[in-house]
Amino acid sequence: EVQLVESGGGLAQAGGSLRLSCAASGFTFDDYTIGWFRQAPGKEREGVSCIYGGDNTTYYKYSVKGRFTISRDDAKNTVYLQMNSLKPEDTAVYYCAARHSHGGFWPNTDEYDFWGQGTQVTVSS
Repeated sequence: EVQLVESGGGLAQAGGSLRLSCAASGFTFDDYTIGWFRQAPGKEREGVSCIYGGDNTTYYKYSVKGRFTISRDDAKNTVYLQMNSLKPEDTAVYYCAARHSHGGFWPNTDEYDFWGQGTQVTVSS
């Protein structure tokens, strides 16, 4: 059974930090691109970052560049999203997702095969 389980969400003050984790099981983790997405109330789900399997190429949404860092530990089947200098507009439910392919348009949710259940991140001003 494929599972993606997010953790690490919570409440932070503006300027603070949180680290999200995405623990995967049930598929060959090393072969998969893992993406982080978020969805705020009343808004569409949007891509935040992704990291390829194999060469660890990373991509970021423009508004989080320099503040967020994605990384993966293939030995633990886990991807992390370190979020620093948090802003109230980062408030959302954060999801991780997995897809087998590289390339394409990484923020496109349709390109992902598996999704986690999400973890809430709330940033107070």
